[in-house]
Amino acid sequence: MYPYQPEGSLITGSENQEYLQGRTGLEKAMERGKILESVALLCDSDFCLHFDLGGMPGKMPREEVVYCRPGESVKDIAVLTRVGKPVCFKVIGFERDADGVSAVLSRREAQKDCMEHYVSGLIPGDIIPAAVTHLENFGAFVDIGCGLVSLLSIDSISVSRISHPRVRFSPGDRIFTVVKSIDDEGRIYVSHRELLGNWEENAALFTPGQTVAGIVRSIEPYGIFVELTPNLAGLAELKEGVEVNQIAAVYIKSILPEKMKIKLIIIDSAAGGTVTPMRYFTDTREHTHIDTWRYSPSCCERVIESVFC
Repeated sequence: MYPYQPEGSLITGSENQEYLQGRTGLEKAMERGKILESVALLCDSDFCLHFDLGGMPGKMPREEVVYCRPGESVKDIAVLTRVGKPVCFKVIGFERDADGVSAVLSRREAQKDCMEHYVSGLIPGDIIPAAVTHLENFGAFVDIGCGLVSLLSIDSISVSRISHPRVRFSPGDRIFTVVKSIDDEGRIYVSHRELLGNWEENAALFTPGQTVAGIVRSIEPYGIFVELTPNLAGLAELKEGVEVNQIAAVYIKSILPEKMKIKLIIIDSAAGGTVTPMRYFTDTREHTHIDTWRYSPSCCERVIESVFC
């Protein structure tokens, strides 16, 4: 379904392994324009990455590590951070030096292919796979194909507010995202919350009278917000001793769709414990695009929605 995947998706595949069997397999991959993957073993003093390709050494010159837009250049950190990780590449030649013959590899060419034949065709609303690469206070950076990175802002991760993306993700997590916008230079920005279900879908998981586990997300003068799912939070009365990020046992007092509110009573709270894991309500095997997404119940005057078309 998706012609280009985040880095690390190909490395254990049988086709990838077949090509990484010495020079014969690598020559076939070069002739066919195949994108392969292998782990970068080291970076030398010239910022060249080195690989073991099934008995034949491979090297990736600095200028071949990253696809750059006009006016951009390859940064040292972009090369150094590839060491020890799966790296996608195309074989672009072979060369001999004092140590013998090595395959010359290009991640830049693989990324150029991905950009021209996949990323450039994406439009807002497209649902695509991604892999979390690193986290910042303002959001998560995700690989949307061949190491091409997109920003997932913190307010687009979930409806329930969080203090830092690490609350939801860890580097290496495989997720699905929605293309949110594309700037004039072709940079992709993605969202995530639209895949986690609307208010009614999440509220249907609970019933008044139940006592369930939640996470204390914020404490305000008028009450305590407790997250029941990443896209659903309820408000509880203030209770002494409760702290942000604690796991709370909460009694569901009422569920009010017309006000988009859930009233809770905190029974107990403590550090640690487990809560309902994150789940996708959109079947990404059948749905690859959404035009609009409404979070609010139809009976609620307050409208929260995303429009992509």
